[in-house]
Amino acid sequence: QVQLEESGGGSVQAGGSLRLSCAASGRAFSLYDMGWFRQAPGKDLEFVATINWSGGSTEYADSVKGRFSISRENTRNLVYLQMNSLKPEDTALYICAARTLGRPGYRYWGQGTQVTVSS
Repeated sequence: QVQLEESGGGSVQAGGSLRLSCAASGRAFSLYDMGWFRQAPGKDLEFVATINWSGGSTEYADSVKGRFSISRENTRNLVYLQMNSLKPEDTALYICAARTLGRPGYRYWGQGTQVTVSS
């Protein structure tokens, strides 16, 4: 089992940047692929980015490709989401999730950190 806690959210103007962090505790962090998701008010949960256990493979939603970057530090049990060129439509609760290697689906979720982008 792993516990996840996000931080780094806040309010920023359009065009600005934020870096979100997700701290993991519990079992060995390198046993998990990690992902970031977001949920805006009244909308469904949306995939943002994922990174595999080693950090060697990443994927992004088309809506954030070229603006966001996911990375991880396995020695510190941390995963990051660097968000640049933020747009008002990026406003959402950003949630970190973990997927056990070899198993489908994200089983562990954090509580989220709010990102608000004003125009």
